[in-house]
Amino acid sequence: MSLYTTKGTVTITCNKRLTPFLEQEVKELGFQIEDTFITGVRLHATLNECIRLNLNLRCASQVLYSLKQFKAADADGIYQELRHFPWETILPEEGYFSITSNVQNDTINNGMFANLRVKDAVVDRLREKTGKRPSTGAELSGAVIHLFWKNEEAEIFVDTTGDSIARHGYRKIPGRAPMLEALAASTILATRWDRRSPFINPMCGSGTVAIEAALIATNTRPGLFRNNYAFMHLLGYEEAVYLNERGRLENQIVEVPGLRIIATDLSEQAIVNARKNARAAGVEDIIEFQICDFASTEIPTGATGVVYMNPEYGLRLGEIEALEDTYGRIGDFLKQKCGGYYGYIFTGNLELAKKIGLKAKRRIEFYNSTIDCRLLEYELYAGTRDVRKLAAEQP
Repeated sequence: MSLYTTKGTVTITCNKRLTPFLEQEVKELGFQIEDTFITGVRLHATLNECIRLNLNLRCASQVLYSLKQFKAADADGIYQELRHFPWETILPEEGYFSITSNVQNDTINNGMFANLRVKDAVVDRLREKTGKRPSTGAELSGAVIHLFWKNEEAEIFVDTTGDSIARHGYRKIPGRAPMLEALAASTILATRWDRRSPFINPMCGSGTVAIEAALIATNTRPGLFRNNYAFMHLLGYEEAVYLNERGRLENQIVEVPGLRIIATDLSEQAIVNARKNARAAGVEDIIEFQICDFASTEIPTGATGVVYMNPEYGLRLGEIEALEDTYGRIGDFLKQKCGGYYGYIFTGNLELAKKIGLKAKRRIEFYNSTIDCRLLEYELYAGTRDVRKLAAEQP
């Protein structure tokens, strides 16, 4: 029985608060979600279908195929359960594998010990059945086994992903305080952007948001920027299936005539880095890069689109005081130059956001790493009378 053609329980993980956007993506791929939780979704799929998920998803982190659920009171219980599992039907004799885990059990205070017991069980089983000892290590470049263990409830998975797909693989120069690609994509999916009207990204930094917008608009999937996944290192893997799925990615790319994505930054080096990243993603010719203060960013007239800004949050008092003026200028920019557009501010400092001087229509919750953030949506009315009315509204 090949896992590549046998349906099993698949858990797709993501960072906190990205689940609604992951759920949307999975449904668009034609899968039926059976359960949704705070950091992901569950469904039934084969490993071949996991290939499709890995190549297509923008908001996910890992795609995990469940092998077995069991109870274990301590690490020795983990070893005994997995020592008798038929790993020789899943892992190549002379392959390489790694162990990852999510452990909450009172009998151990270091998850690495649980990883060690899983590794020992797998190695001992394979050595007994094949007479050979596979290579193991921390680098996620081969097969990956994942342990979830909470109290006495344990589940062992094949991690079909390896290195997280939350990083999309094109970004060569991250820049200062970069936004994770999966987070950037999720915030764009949370906006009202129709993927055809202008997308304006002042303060673009290393270009992640503008690049993700270009990739979303052209239906360019992250799987095109990566050529190694953990599913490639399991018994039964057929390269033809992967190449067929990858070919689908190339065939589904679309052109959007007249699309304007404008990315600006005051830093010349930031724009240099953003161009390099956009070139690696294949969208440099789609994005118009400009070196200027955000307030001088071109806003196409006669159109309704999105203005998306991710200003600094400020970590210390002096920084926050300096940023108060910046946030105030952002409000003036939105009110005076962006009528008819939707404005979006992604920030981890809601006190500073009050300096914008506009009332947010929506406040969408996200985390940027461990920082509690909001994507604030502003409906920017066109016309002098409406702009004055909007300016008078306070958060």
